[in-house]
Amino acid sequence: MEYRKSVSSDYTAVEWMDSGANFTDIYGRVFIDCLGGYGIFNVGHRHPKVVEAVKNQLKHQALHGQELLDPLRAMLAQLLAAITPGDLQYCFFTNSGTESVEGALKLARLHTKRTGIIATVGAFHGKSLGSLSATSKSIFREPFMPLVPGFHHVPYGDAKVLEAVIASAKFTGEDVAAVILEPIQGEGGVIIPPDGYFKQVREICDRYDVLLIVDEVQTGLGRTGKLFGIEHYGVKPDIMCLAKPLGGGVMPIGAFISTKEIWQEMIPNPFLHSTTFGGNPLACSAAIAAINVTLEEKLPEQAAEKGNYFIPKLLDLMSQYPDICQEGRGRGLMIGMEFTSNEAGYEVAKGLFENGVLVAGTLINAKTIRIEPPLIITKTELDRVLEVLKIVFTNVSRKFNSKRIIQRE
Repeated sequence: MEYRKSVSSDYTAVEWMDSGANFTDIYGRVFIDCLGGYGIFNVGHRHPKVVEAVKNQLKHQALHGQELLDPLRAMLAQLLAAITPGDLQYCFFTNSGTESVEGALKLARLHTKRTGIIATVGAFHGKSLGSLSATSKSIFREPFMPLVPGFHHVPYGDAKVLEAVIASAKFTGEDVAAVILEPIQGEGGVIIPPDGYFKQVREICDRYDVLLIVDEVQTGLGRTGKLFGIEHYGVKPDIMCLAKPLGGGVMPIGAFISTKEIWQEMIPNPFLHSTTFGGNPLACSAAIAAINVTLEEKLPEQAAEKGNYFIPKLLDLMSQYPDICQEGRGRGLMIGMEFTSNEAGYEVAKGLFENGVLVAGTLINAKTIRIEPPLIITKTELDRVLEVLKIVFTNVSRKFNSKRIIQRE
């Protein structure tokens, strides 16, 4: 790779303990976690209610026997049907985000009897073969070419190009089954679409009888200041993908959820799509607890409030260092800092790590640094992050200016 996604210095931390918005290494050094496991720890590290739910379930049954009915799966499915937007109500549980995307793609093809899928440039939907076909970065795709046929990529945020591709595919007899989009592109660099984009997409999908798959693996369950990122746009998807924070930062679990009408194709033969460990009792108990914590502690509202507190301060700070800082953007506690180069982004991430704040670049580049802390992070901790950022920006700016002076001489 042309950059290092994760950073350290001459000191490399080994995670040992975690709680709240922090983790502690084997030497007792405490870090503020502003990476949040790439969106896993929405409810915080080892939230006591989630941990307790898993421990209690472990006393009864760890893994289900596969053949008999497991009540927790039904309870969790009912809970997700109650909180997701629109008419989404039928669930299939997975172990990860890429599995959720795989299932959503298969369901879209099964229902529509078409094969075309439209994704976007900058998109990240996973790395298993089907989801990798929707992911856009060439460095991940090229070693496994040819990928699943029928995938097209269009610019994110451009509804006119999207419609043109759908219309062209229909004219040539290669009809599109679904469009898959992230409400905010995460690995693409925390890219927020223009106003009205998703409403245009929904109207286009309806007009051409194309399904809209929303990938909420990173934006779901409060991250952006709404329970689901798509709710910012007043649009209802046909299929939704979930994972990362669904397990409460304790167990891995994902899901794809759709409407009763679309799901009918799965009912005659449910074994068209199956999993051994998906929806196991431990994972379901964690997810049920995580959803309850999210609602009880009003984590989406907390994310919105803390984002409104932190982002203006961050933008003001970045504006003081135009030589290295290019742009800041975000919604809720899904925030991106874009720098003038990959090198600058890497140096900032490295400096933050050295000062006890963990961040990382995106899978697209190191030019954009993500800030995705647990939603329970305190304002005192956010203020400390700003203090460290000021120190690091100053040091990196001096380093780059010194380098420029030397090069001129």
